[in-house]
Amino acid sequence: MAIVETNFKVNEIHAIVTTPSFAMVKAVENINNCPPPSRIFQGRQAILDKMHQFFNTDSGNQHIYVLYGLGGAGKTQIALKFIEESSFSDVFLVDTSKVETIETGLKSIAVSKSAGDSAQDAMVWLQSNHNQWLVFLDNADDPKINLNNFLPKCNYGNIIITSRNPELRSYGAHTLVSDMEEADATTLLLQRANQGSSEENLQLATEIVKELYYLPLAVVQAGAFISKSEDLEGYLALYLSNRARLLSDKAAQSHDDYAQTVFTTWQISFDQLSELAATLLRLCSFLHYTGISEDMFSTASKYDFPSWLPPREELQEPLEFLSHFVEPTGKWNSFKFLDVTNEIKAYSLISFDTKTKLFSIHPLVHAWSRSTLSDEELLQSCMSSILGMCITKIPEHDIELASYVNPDGVADFRRAFWEIYYHTGKFKDAQDIAEPILEKSKLLLGDDHPDTLSAMGILASTYSKLGEFQKAKELEVLVLEKRTKLLGEDHPSTLLTMGNLASTYSELGEFQKAEGLEVLVLEKRTKLLGEDHPDTLLTMGNLASTYSELGEFKKAEGLEVLVLEKHTKLLGEDHPDTLLTMGNLASTYSELGELRKAKELEVLVLEKRTKLLGADHPDTLRAMANLAVTYGTLGDSDKALGLEVEVLQKRRQLLGDKHPHTILAMENLEATYQELGQQEEMEELQQLIEDTKKSL
Repeated sequence: MAIVETNFKVNEIHAIVTTPSFAMVKAVENINNCPPPSRIFQGRQAILDKMHQFFNTDSGNQHIYVLYGLGGAGKTQIALKFIEESSFSDVFLVDTSKVETIETGLKSIAVSKSAGDSAQDAMVWLQSNHNQWLVFLDNADDPKINLNNFLPKCNYGNIIITSRNPELRSYGAHTLVSDMEEADATTLLLQRANQGSSEENLQLATEIVKELYYLPLAVVQAGAFISKSEDLEGYLALYLSNRARLLSDKAAQSHDDYAQTVFTTWQISFDQLSELAATLLRLCSFLHYTGISEDMFSTASKYDFPSWLPPREELQEPLEFLSHFVEPTGKWNSFKFLDVTNEIKAYSLISFDTKTKLFSIHPLVHAWSRSTLSDEELLQSCMSSILGMCITKIPEHDIELASYVNPDGVADFRRAFWEIYYHTGKFKDAQDIAEPILEKSKLLLGDDHPDTLSAMGILASTYSKLGEFQKAKELEVLVLEKRTKLLGEDHPSTLLTMGNLASTYSELGEFQKAEGLEVLVLEKRTKLLGEDHPDTLLTMGNLASTYSELGEFKKAEGLEVLVLEKHTKLLGEDHPDTLLTMGNLASTYSELGELRKAKELEVLVLEKRTKLLGADHPDTLRAMANLAVTYGTLGDSDKALGLEVEVLQKRRQLLGDKHPHTILAMENLEATYQELGQQEEMEELQQLIEDTKKSL
């Protein structure tokens, strides 16, 4: 048989070298030189079953299986458990973390089989031996090592590879090893902690493993600490305030030969990164751990230094970082960004979703990255500035992500961050930014400056979202007075303030005042912008709602019919604004007693919202509840009952029993039970409503 030559550097070694992970026993022919798995090994049955199925299939080819994933996920233990459950003629463990340890491991194979004393001799023996041997290449984490140089070149034999590098998937069948199943993680924690599996302990353990994101090494470390402290109940509170310390703690007693803690195993990988890759990972630790996109960085690189935002000299740190990915022409270099992210991915410190094109970081890696920063303030300011630079054109899928960054230290970007918090529903955070913006603007620019009035407006909008309508009204009255005086009654900013004040009047129940302003705004916007402009249609819809509140349903109907017609034509029948108008018109028809018309529209709205948003979306459930009321009013109680039962089930599941929408659903269903004479069900629901209201 022809032997493939390989370029091994073979050193003369007179003793088998001890690997970092396992003590290499003296190799003896036909003796398994792998240690057993941990005595407290739990779960992973799906992966083990997949491996057994693969290795038991005679494909006529060499069997290679790759277990890849984050350090501490349990790859080695799964491999050892599989080996323990299997029957191979020879099993050889090779520490694959370095070229030197690979060569030492291969030499031990040759010596154990009396085939020579070099790595080349081992390859000759493996390539010429048709028995069911298995080589376990453990810790193949270094992306700079070409593992193909150390794979026997033959069509038989078996190989298991464990690695943090997902690129090694190309060698054969593979499984991503990530977090454990909750039940298995809970059992593992209690077993390592020497705690019984009482109902109370199971509940406490479940809460702990959830916080550890079911990462095996973290669970084992937590169990070791609890075993020492004998305080299962107090561990979670201690962990939440001392995460870094506990995840760096190495137990004196262990159940396997793994030498690293959660944090040190990642530090080893981190230390292999280039400075640029390490900086990118650290910057990403100031974002939410999911949904990180290349877009936010590339958009920031196009920042054009508008006069009202920070100039170049104030953005040296973010500009220097971004410059690594920008060509001399100013064009963003996606290949360079990919090169850096691939470097981080090679150690499984970051992952990439090929469908969404978004990156994510394991939550514990995210926490570790933040806890190990020596220059946290500088990096946080840099990441905040990058987001500030791209905020005006930030892609929609990054808005939630951006809301996790604290804008302290980048005051000039505060207005942009207010928008992010406001549009993601973080209104208290938005208020905390808006109030200082207004105070600073008053101090530097005076009460009548356009920027000051704009700051007043955004604070008023924030107060409205927080339900503080009286505060919003006071600011909006002042802004309207000043803008009317400075800009005139027809200026877009004046009309915007007028419309906002009208909405605030409606929230305060002052519908006559709201009507007066909305009639004026509608008249001016129609004249200035035309009847089809989105702002005109918005005002028309708001005025229709005010008419409904005032009981003037025919006026409301006239406006809503017109708005629906225009939205359908301009936006399409499936647009959210069209469906909202359709629902409002249906409610108006109901108030006018035109129930058949109301039903037709509500059936259509429910059908479209279910298709577009899903059955569990709040807007879908609202449409379902409205249609149920209409069915009930039409005397079709059975149809009403079916919808109301579904609405209540979903709201209880999604919102809980105490949410006002859930209680409303209970009351509607109770009325339907009463209508149908279902006394037992009605009484049961009455008791639930009573108990729920008492607990509020």
